[in-house]
Amino acid sequence: MAKHRMDRINEEMKKELADIIRNEIKDPRISAMVSVTGVHVTSDLKYAKIYLSIFGKTKEEEKETLAALNRAKGFMRRQLSATMNLRNTPELTLIEDTSIDYGMHIDSILREVLPEKAAPAPAMAPRATDAADNEDFEADDEDLEEDNSAGADSDEDLDPEEDL
Repeated sequence: MAKHRMDRINEEMKKELADIIRNEIKDPRISAMVSVTGVHVTSDLKYAKIYLSIFGKTKEEEKETLAALNRAKGFMRRQLSATMNLRNTPELTLIEDTSIDYGMHIDSILREVLPEKAAPAPAMAPRATDAADNEDFEADDEDLEEDNSAGADSDEDLDPEEDL
């Protein structure tokens, strides 16, 4: 199967699963915020790994949410088969994606290690030279207007018959 087709299937399944989890599962044990971060379907469409990022108030709440979602795998698979037109509806394996937590952990370590003055400046901070740059652009615009008005006089001097 072509790679681009598998990518489309993965993305479509990701979108459908996010919709199913958000709108159709009515389990009160799912109290944490759940987002589908990735889907990997095998080329024979038999198995799918679903990567979930779960944000709860406590670790216990996150574990309960994952357990409730594991119990609802059959429902999710049935809903997928109804919405997606595939030869086989894959068996779902739910995996908690901890890459966001890991990234936040690394970020906190970097903030501790780097001194305050060595930390990079925020990307959205205004530059001190913005006003000077704008003045340069305005001056360039005035120069262009002067050049255009001078060029108009020289165009009138040309005679189209001289070129023949």
